[in-house]
Amino acid sequence: MTGQVRGEEHVRGAVGAPVTVVEYGDYECPYCAAAAPVLRQLVDGSGGRVRLVFRNFPVADRHPYALTAALAAEAAGAQGAFWPMHDLLFERQDRLSDVALRAYAESLGLDGDRVVGEAAQGFGERVEADFAQGLAAGVEGTPTLFIAGTRYTGRMELRALRRAVGVESTAGSPPGAGRQRRWSVGLRRAQRETVAEHAQEDDAQQGGGH
Repeated sequence: MTGQVRGEEHVRGAVGAPVTVVEYGDYECPYCAAAAPVLRQLVDGSGGRVRLVFRNFPVADRHPYALTAALAAEAAGAQGAFWPMHDLLFERQDRLSDVALRAYAESLGLDGDRVVGEAAQGFGERVEADFAQGLAAGVEGTPTLFIAGTRYTGRMELRALRRAVGVESTAGSPPGAGRQRRWSVGLRRAQRETVAEHAQEDDAQQGGGH
């Protein structure tokens, strides 16, 4: 389930990239905000070998603005600006009121009225579908990553993530089965570098939504 990408999903990076990283995130979660630039660097520095798919996992009982932010991001996506809005929301996650969301949209050249209120409610089903898919996959805290369908439990650091997707060992290599095996080995190595109290695990222990 986590390894299959739906046609309407938001993909950062090359659409045909051989390695897919799926992130379940919450726009009000500070750990997600810290991970966002790292994941962007991972994709941008992969030479087209890695793509990132973002799925909404707003934990509304802990983060009161997470759901409206998710709706705003999806509404911005309908106007062709999901990733710019996504990045802006994490950069300014301490200000996610309707007034702020409208202003962010307008700063991106979008119709601000379409990302808040009743106009944004139409994207609720999509957010709910992402959330339900996350629950089915065992997601409890954010950010939670799946690399090629396997849950990643290593450090949320660029070096560890590059090793997990095989970027370091495959730079300049053509696509092929050999590369597939190498990044699989890299993922297993990175998984062994778990930290008992790193952000994702700590978040999960607290019930998610940070």
